Amino acid sequence: MTMISRVLGLVRDVLFARFLGAEASADAFYVAFKIPNFLRRLFAEGAFAQAFVPVLSEYRAQGSQEAVRNFIDRIAGCLGSALIMISVLVVVAAPIFTGVFGMGFMFNNPEKFQLTTELLRITFPYLLLISLTGFAGSILNSYDQFAVPAFTPVLLNISLIVAAAVVSPMMQEPVYALAWGVIVAGILQLAFQVPFLLRLGLLPHPKVDWGDESVTKVLKLMAPAMFGVSVGQINLLFDTILASFLPDGSITWLYFSDRLTELPLGVFGVGIATVVLPNLSRQFISGAQRYSATLDWALRMIMLIGFPAALALVVLAEPILFALFQYGEYRPVDVQMSSYSLRAYALGLVAFMMIKVLASGYFSRQDTRTPVRIGIIAMVVNMGMNLLFVLPFHFYWQMGHAGLALATSCSAFLNAGLLYRGLRREKVYQPDDLWLRFGGQMLIANIAMVAFLLIVMRYMGDVSSLEAYGRIVRVLSLCVAGIGIYVFTLWVMGIRPRHLRVAS
Repeated sequence: MTMISRVLGLVRDVLFARFLGAEASADAFYVAFKIPNFLRRLFAEGAFAQAFVPVLSEYRAQGSQEAVRNFIDRIAGCLGSALIMISVLVVVAAPIFTGVFGMGFMFNNPEKFQLTTELLRITFPYLLLISLTGFAGSILNSYDQFAVPAFTPVLLNISLIVAAAVVSPMMQEPVYALAWGVIVAGILQLAFQVPFLLRLGLLPHPKVDWGDESVTKVLKLMAPAMFGVSVGQINLLFDTILASFLPDGSITWLYFSDRLTELPLGVFGVGIATVVLPNLSRQFISGAQRYSATLDWALRMIMLIGFPAALALVVLAEPILFALFQYGEYRPVDVQMSSYSLRAYALGLVAFMMIKVLASGYFSRQDTRTPVRIGIIAMVVNMGMNLLFVLPFHFYWQMGHAGLALATSCSAFLNAGLLYRGLRREKVYQPDDLWLRFGGQMLIANIAMVAFLLIVMRYMGDVSSLEAYGRIVRVLSLCVAGIGIYVFTLWVMGIRPRHLRVAS
């Protein structure tokens, strides 16, 4: 289901590139959409889910359905009331928030600043809708119903596709159609999950009770987790602030680079972490011996998928961008600029995936403080590298928007490394003895894949000279062939499907 959503997301981004290009209005929309999306990571699938799911698993383990319903009702009431207040505040004070996240617009481009402010007033209520959607999805995930929450982003993509392809050409300023499409999507996503909650008998009846013991427990877990789990998003927003001072198009180039990196990250990294968290929570509560084995399996899957995905994005950056986005308003120079930041983000893809899984090793044990300490270190390092790579202290080092992406990737490796060291030091996670052999097999398979891609690309020619259909067919053929070489080499090296199952 996540794969369907991500593929439709690519279709959506192709239309964005075609109708918006990398102009000032596109930058304005991406900032206005990024602000509620950032807070969504805190209130929905980020810190809230990491705090809520382990506590809900604990209530389930006690065996009282009535206690579970009471817990859900009170969390729904408190979460909903907080989100309503935040939404009203931001809509009223939109210029202030635009000034924070689009600081460069305020000083360098007043028209872009005004447009961003108007778009933010339309898009921000999406935070309320999508956070409640994430809350519903966390309940379903806790009951091992993963498909429905994974499918809901499809509705966002469909809504934005219709807005971009059908509604925007009718409007004098096309980006307004996209902003209203975001709100329609939020309504559809929330409504879609209601029947499945009813089937479980867990449709919330909100009750505001901030003094309730269960609410207090979730808030105590959520407060540090809000920072710890969202360090990557805070880094991306800091990138946006700095990018607003860079030339027009910088935010758009970063957006498309990030979207392509998010494809494997969202399908596999987030997908694996989403499935692992409730299982780890139950195993920890019951004292099961499989805890370390489950974590080990998740990391093995991350390595198996993350490394070839990262290498493929580095090698195929320009062909992929040409095939997907170089139409209409999106120019060849935009593809070239996006390829720089795409390669920089791709270098950190494995670390981005590892963070999702390793953080679950802490949150499943209701330890939200350790990721916070690690997150602070990673964020400070990221900000320092942002300034080093972007500001012209050393002209020969200045990398513009690509420097922002590279700094994010470097800090992600630091974050993942510290999380891993903490789990090993606490003896929560113990790698099995097969990692050395597995690593060697995977290394050979990745070398074979990269060598194949480089050889074929040398004789393939420039895809930018082809028509749209020819570009897509050629790049898709390259990707499929690369996957085939990788899988075939793994098979020759002795890896079979049974080796990829979690240990029992």
